[in-house]
Amino acid sequence: MNIQNAQQAVDDWIKAHGVRYFNELTNMAQLTEEVGEVARIIARRYGEQSEKESDKDKDLGEELADVMFVVLCLANQTGINLQEAFDKKLALKAKRDHDRHHKNKKLK
Repeated sequence: MNIQNAQQAVDDWIKAHGVRYFNELTNMAQLTEEVGEVARIIARRYGEQSEKESDKDKDLGEELADVMFVVLCLANQTGINLQEAFDKKLALKAKRDHDRHHKNKKLK
């Protein structure tokens, strides 16, 4: 599924199950909450913090999908074609950063 199809799938889901989109500020708060859940898993599973028993069954993929869902909601409700924006950003990064990371001694 490409990003454009994902945006449509989220819009279809909202219309069928969600009644309407939460407003942009609510979705921004929701996004912050979801990113926090991802950060908690990463910090405990891959970082130096110990993982709590209650966190060991948390699914990182599911939490990342939650982040993606809210990002797609925000794109839909603000009229952003995220596929187009992502493709443009990827092309910009490829041009701008083509040699940058290869020259970074920290990455060797």
